[in-house]
Amino acid sequence: MTAVSSVTSHAPTGSSAFRPFAEAVQERFASAIAGGQPLFTSDATDLWDEYLNGFDDPIERQGHNCNCCRSFIRHYGGLLVIDDKGVQRSAIWDEDLAPSFFKKAAANLKKAAVRAKINGVFISSDAQWGTPKTGPWSHFSLVQSNERIHRDRVNSAFQVMAQKKQDFGTLKHGLADYSRDVVASAVNLLESEALYRSEKVVGPAKFLLAIHDAYQGKFKHRHENLIWKAVATAPVGFCTPRSSMIGTLLDDLKDGMSVELVKSRFKTKMDPLQYQRPQAAPSAGNIAVAEKLVEKLGIQNSLKRRFARLEEITTIWTPTAAASAPATGGVFGHLTPKNTPAKSDAPVAPIQNITWEKFLRTVVPKALSMELLMHSVSAPFAALVTAEDPDAPPILQWDHEEKRNPFSWYLYSGGSRPGNWNLPPFGRIKVNAISLKPSGWNLAPGADDNQGKGALFILEGCRDLRTPGLCLFPEILKSSLHSIRSTIEAFSHRGKMSGQEEASACGVLCDQKGLNYEVRVTTDLGRADYRIDRWD
Repeated sequence: MTAVSSVTSHAPTGSSAFRPFAEAVQERFASAIAGGQPLFTSDATDLWDEYLNGFDDPIERQGHNCNCCRSFIRHYGGLLVIDDKGVQRSAIWDEDLAPSFFKKAAANLKKAAVRAKINGVFISSDAQWGTPKTGPWSHFSLVQSNERIHRDRVNSAFQVMAQKKQDFGTLKHGLADYSRDVVASAVNLLESEALYRSEKVVGPAKFLLAIHDAYQGKFKHRHENLIWKAVATAPVGFCTPRSSMIGTLLDDLKDGMSVELVKSRFKTKMDPLQYQRPQAAPSAGNIAVAEKLVEKLGIQNSLKRRFARLEEITTIWTPTAAASAPATGGVFGHLTPKNTPAKSDAPVAPIQNITWEKFLRTVVPKALSMELLMHSVSAPFAALVTAEDPDAPPILQWDHEEKRNPFSWYLYSGGSRPGNWNLPPFGRIKVNAISLKPSGWNLAPGADDNQGKGALFILEGCRDLRTPGLCLFPEILKSSLHSIRSTIEAFSHRGKMSGQEEASACGVLCDQKGLNYEVRVTTDLGRADYRIDRWD
C-alpha cells in the first residue's frame, strides 16, 4: 500500500522541519501496513493535547493549533498494528523518524497510542484521510491505496467494523470453551481425512489452533490482540465456532465420545443434501429481501448458468498427437517396419496400483493419450458449468473481479450410472483432458481449498442427460448471499441450465474419497494400466 502526506508548518520556527515530519509520518505508515497488515482502532484519548504538549514554546503550540490537523489526529492518530506475538505498535507515529523539532510531539503521540487498548478493526471506504489543503495551508493527510478501500455494496465499512467487534467477542468465548488439546484433536482427525467431507471444516479448525499456539501465555492483553488480528483477516464463519459445524465436532470431542461415534455423527451432519442446504421453501419475506439484495448487487445475470465447453476450461493435461514421422525424417519415415506393432496393438504392462499424487507427478507428463475403464456401476460423474453472461458480477467464492473464474461443478449425491451421462456401461472411454476442480484453478501450490482437492477426467461424449437445475449451492456462493440462500436454492432448483447439447466438459471426479479408477495410458514407450486407489 502507498500513502502520501502533504503539510506545511503552522508556526514559523517549525516551518523548515514540518514537511520532513510529514514525510516521516508517511514513511511510518507505509512500513506499518506493509504486506497488507490490518489496522486497529484504540481507546486512545487526548491525542491532540499530547501533540500540542510536544511544543514547549506557547507561541509554537498555538501556531500548530490547526482544526484540520486536529481532526486528522483525532480520527487516525490512535491507529495501531499488531505483530505476530501480539505486541501493538503505532501505525502513524515514530519519533526516531521525526525531525528533532517534532520528536517530542511524535513521542507523545506514539506513547499515548501504544498504551491504549485495542477496541476494533479499522476499515475505511475513503481513499483520502484528512484534508490535504485549505487555502495556502496544507495539513496532515494520507491516501489509502485502491486494494485497501472498502467497496462492499452490501455492508458499509461501519457495518463491517461493527460485525468484527461482535466476532471478537464470539471468538474469544469460543477459544475459552475449546481448549488447545480439543482443537488439536479435531485438526488431527480432519487432516487424516478420517471424517467425511473434512475439507469443509479443516480450515476453521486450523484457524482456532493457530490462535491457541500463537499465544505464549505471558500477557493477557497480547492474547486479546492476537484474537483481534485473527478477526481482522478471518474468512466468514471462522470466528463463530460455537454456531458452526466445527463447533459440533469440538463438542463431541470435548464430551469424550469415541472416534467411531464422532465419525458417524459428523457424516450425518455433512451429508451434501443437508449441509448448509435449506430444508424448507423460502418465506415471502426472504424472497422480498432477496429481490432487493440481488438488485443492489446487480447480479441478476450472474444467476444464469450454462454448461461449460472443453475449450474454455483450465486443464492440466490434454492428449498429445504422436509424431507422424521419426526424428530421422526421410520420404518413407511414416511407414511402420515389418513386425513392429502399432501403439494401439502394443502389449500392455501389468496393472499397477498408484496414488493420484504419484500418477499426476510421474505418469501424466509423459502421457500421449488416456482411456478410463468404465464399469456399469455408480460413479461420481460431474459437469463443469459457468456463467451464461461472462461479464456478470461474481457470485462464487473463488471468483473475483481482479481474476475472474465463474466456473463451478456439480454431481449427484450417491453417484450416477454411465447411461445417465451418455456413456456405455462397459469399455474404455477416451480421456479428452484432466482439469482440477475450478475452485483450485487460481490457488497457489500447496494452498488450502475449503472445497477439497479434486480433479476431473473429462471424457469423450460425456454429458448429463437429466435436467439438473442451475446448481447454485449455498456452500459455493459468496458469504454476502448467505442470508438469502433459501431463495437462491429454490430459484436454482426450478431453473434450467442452458447449453446442454454443447456440454463437453463433463467426466468423472477424482477426489480424496473412495478412489478406484483404472486408466490405460499410452506413452512413447508403450501402454500401461494404472489403478488409482488412493489420493497420496
